Amino acid sequence: MLKSLILSAVALTALSVATETRAADGTSPVPAGYALDWAEEFNTPGLPDAKTWVYDTQANRTGWYNNEKQYYAAGRLENSEVKDGTLRITARKERLSDRADYGGQDYSSARLITRGKVSFLYGFYEIRAKMPCGQGSWPAIWMLGTDAGWPDGGEIDIMEHVGKTPGMTYGTVHNRHTIDTRGGPGDGAGIAVPDACTAFHKYQLLWTPQKLDFFVDGQHFHTYAKTDQPGAWPFDKPQFLLLNLAIGGNMAGEVDDGIFPRTFEVDYVRVWKKR
Repeated sequence: MLKSLILSAVALTALSVATETRAADGTSPVPAGYALDWAEEFNTPGLPDAKTWVYDTQANRTGWYNNEKQYYAAGRLENSEVKDGTLRITARKERLSDRADYGGQDYSSARLITRGKVSFLYGFYEIRAKMPCGQGSWPAIWMLGTDAGWPDGGEIDIMEHVGKTPGMTYGTVHNRHTIDTRGGPGDGAGIAVPDACTAFHKYQLLWTPQKLDFFVDGQHFHTYAKTDQPGAWPFDKPQFLLLNLAIGGNMAGEVDDGIFPRTFEVDYVRVWKKR
């Protein structure tokens, strides 16, 4: 999300992972020897828990990256609310011109991060979510390095989705090496999720000292392996988590104003660590 990301829609065959063990529903490839370490279940109604989540609003006045068109509101139930056991990030067509950091945007939304509250290093990550869809929507579940700026701190896009390709989601890695050698697209792939807009799915990452494996509902669709290339593996340092719903921009494209409001719904975030 801190880059111009245009990926081709490629549905890949599910691959097995030698160390994985599947839950009873067959959708959680939690590796053997891993135990649940941290979870956000979104069970307390109201604004997201301030002990875990911070509102990222730092580019509201100057404008967000990738030519995105949203204003990210802080502490506003209309844009971020925990209700009936899920976090709901809602984008609206509205101008919040009474806000001190308003930058002239025509849309409001929210961007929640755990920076300064919770950080992560390695483990198995699972986020159960339902996409908002609609032309111009761009929800993401992703991570950024806590110890360095972008791209040197690294970026892990566990899930990205755009409304113009509603049946696909994407997993991508960005760092200094991918920027220098590939430019904006990074190192990633897509997987077909035909009902991403109407049903909850589990978006998953297995992060080890050797590689990053990406899954949806236990289907493996991309691996980024550690290399010795300069800048290619910043993923040996902690990262923080981000949940946001962008509008428009280089990846999402043109916006259909008739879609609003649109809600990105997150059921839970769970992290398992190796014992």
